Amino acid sequence: MIMRPDTLIRMKRIEIVVDEEALGDLLGLCRTAGVRGYTFIKHAGGLGSRGERLPDDYALEEKNAVVILACEEQQAERIVTALRPRLKEWGGMCLVSDCDWVIGPAASY
Repeated sequence: MIMRPDTLIRMKRIEIVVDEEALGDLLGLCRTAGVRGYTFIKHAGGLGSRGERLPDDYALEEKNAVVILACEEQQAERIVTALRPRLKEWGGMCLVSDCDWVIGPAASY
């Protein structure tokens, strides 16, 4: 499918997974970096460097949160630069990829 140039904006997509307890700090970091829009999902599970996370396990309630955002490349660099030392403290992961933002009624990037 070929999109018209006035339909899309080239962006960076950032997906961050952290322990749910670090979510507030992560969102503060995003606001400090000038992020104007994001989506977060609480109670995420998975398997990673901190072992298996089972959000439905009542014995060991270890939950992750996922934050997804799209931004311009310069802002992505600011976010990753600020986030990297914190990930060493919090654990988790950050993925950065190219994406296209479909132009809509209001931009929040």
